[in-house]
Amino acid sequence: MLGRSMLASPSDEDGHGAHTASTAAGAFVEGANLLGNANGTAVGMAPFAHLAIYKVCGQSGCANTDLQAGMESAIQDGVDVMSISLGGRAPPNLYTNVIDIGTFKAMQKGIFISCSAGNRGPYPSSVSNAAPWCLTVGASTMDRSIRTTVMLGNGEFFNGESVFQPKDFQSNNPLPIIFPGANGD
Repeated sequence: MLGRSMLASPSDEDGHGAHTASTAAGAFVEGANLLGNANGTAVGMAPFAHLAIYKVCGQSGCANTDLQAGMESAIQDGVDVMSISLGGRAPPNLYTNVIDIGTFKAMQKGIFISCSAGNRGPYPSSVSNAAPWCLTVGASTMDRSIRTTVMLGNGEFFNGESVFQPKDFQSNNPLPIIFPGANGD
């Protein structure tokens, strides 16, 4: 089903496009860290690549017409690689999904296609963009662990991971354990 365009501006309103572009072709950044942890050099997969970025989603979502127009424009512009970091529930077939249709045409033109596996897993049938002509990419890991130890009121210690490690934290000042959904939040 095709929808009407919802794109009012060429700007990246939520930063998703900029984030995925930096994953693909981000330059070398020394001293990158996460709140002072995991210090190292960050770099995209192909830091010297030239990108052509097509906005296909807006604040109201992604209209099929915009998805189709973006893929058509990329094909017309002669891109070598198409990276699509979008997807919802896996469609029941490949001939009604606009991403599957557009990427099939791109594959026929010799364009390599990389698609997001989605954010719904890890559950059976939770991968989106599973067309056989796409390289479907899921989450990855890093070679570092950002450890945090929590001491409960009864004196038991539990190890976990957290980026919230303020330097001025007073370990002798107990904090309550809060369940985010306790008040219907």
